[in-house]
Amino acid sequence: MPVSYSQFRNARKYGYRSGLEISVSKLLKEQNVKFGYESVKIEWEDLAYRTYTPDFILQNGIIIETKGMFTAADRRKHLAVKRQHPKLDIRFVFENSRRKLRKGAKSTYAEWCTKHDFVYYDRIIPEEWLKERGKNTHPTLIKFRGTKIKRR
Repeated sequence: MPVSYSQFRNARKYGYRSGLEISVSKLLKEQNVKFGYESVKIEWEDLAYRTYTPDFILQNGIIIETKGMFTAADRRKHLAVKRQHPKLDIRFVFENSRRKLRKGAKSTYAEWCTKHDFVYYDRIIPEEWLKERGKNTHPTLIKFRGTKIKRR
């Protein structure tokens, strides 16, 4: 289902980018879970030097990315981030993990996550994730540790 401009505008009114982000934040608040929203930037390199801002950082350090549409660019970015920052625990909350990767595709978001060792869930953050031990020790900028490509 395409996102309408009014849904986006409503989410922006509350400081979020989507209705799914609003739902997840409400769930976290109802359960008295401390979290940061877009509070960390992760440096990564593709053909250019970039930063990625995950949606939620839980108090236990788990990074949550909420996705309605999971585009090819998003998938490529997450594979690069995982390769460049293998210790980060990035998990997805999808609006619908059974959605196909693209029109006519046989694979779903869930199958892609399984293939690439990403943990995922639909619509909510499961309680098990919230109860996992750990502490958020992420700095506000997680630096790229590789050799940066020099551009002119």
